[in-house]
Formats: sequence, C-alpha cells, structure tokens
Amino acid sequence: MAAAQAGDQRAYARLLTDSVALIRAVARRQGVAVDALDDVVQETLLTVHRVRHTFDPTRSYDAWLAAIASRRAIDALRSHGRRDRREVHDERAYDMHADRDDASAETERAQQAGRLREAIDALPPGQREAVEQLGLRERSLAEAAEHTGRKTGALKVNLHRALKTLRDRMNGES
Repeated sequence: MAAAQAGDQRAYARLLTDSVALIRAVARRQGVAVDALDDVVQETLLTVHRVRHTFDPTRSYDAWLAAIASRRAIDALRSHGRRDRREVHDERAYDMHADRDDASAETERAQQAGRLREAIDALPPGQREAVEQLGLRERSLAEAAEHTGRKTGALKVNLHRALKTLRDRMNGES
C-alpha cells in the first residue's frame, strides 16, 4: 500500500487483487450470504480507493482492510434486512396474477364484478346506499348527504361498515 500511495500503479493493481481473498473471508465471518459477497468486495474496494490516503504505512494493511471490509459487510447485512422487511411474499397474490391469456382474465374480471354486484345488493339498505352514492357514483359526502337526506356522519359509518362487509365477503369469509 505504501508503494501504491507513492504512485506505483502496478503495486496498486496487485494490492487490490490480493485484497479480495481477505475481504471475502471477513464478509463470510460476518455472515454475509454467498450471493452478496461480490457486492461487499466491490463496496470495500471502492472504499479503499476513496480512503487510501488515510492508510498509515507504519501499521498493518490487513488490519486496516479488515476493518473496512467488516463495516461494508455490516452495511450489506443491514441493507438486506431492511429489504426483507419491505418485501411482501403473498402466495395468494401470486396465484391471482398467474400468467394467463386475456380471455380468461376478462372472464374472471366479469365474474368478480358479478360477485361484487351481488355482495353490494345483499347489503342493508343504508350501507348499500352509502356505497352507491360515495363509491360507485363518486359523490362527495356533502353531495351524497344532500341527495339522500342523511347526515354525513351516518353516511361515513354506513360506508365503513359496508366496505368491511364487502371485504369479508369477497375474501370468502361469512
């Protein structure tokens, strides 16, 4: 590293090549998955390049590199953990959106629309009216209240109850 800091390009290239094995070992010790090792190596080498001027030639290069690799490995593990918490693995969603032709998808949409219409028709009158006015006709609360002669609070409550009932029915619950 001292030669690389002095401007020896071949020494710098050899240093980076020779550093890969140590970086991979440190990352594996930290628990980085095999498929993420190359990313940690790349990030570590980029960091080494950015901060190479901070290396003290009187100290151990391997310890300096291991410290940087350890931090990059921890960053990768944190990133992976955050990504796993955000990703949703919903088997039912995959089943519902499986590859199929347009005709069968259109048929299924028509069937779902029919089921939804039947479920709306089965709602109590106040809830059905709230869904029709606020959901289907897209009227504002004030417009729906004026049209139906009901208070906005009552419309909100009926719409909330209706949507819960519809969700339950469409998801197969009683």
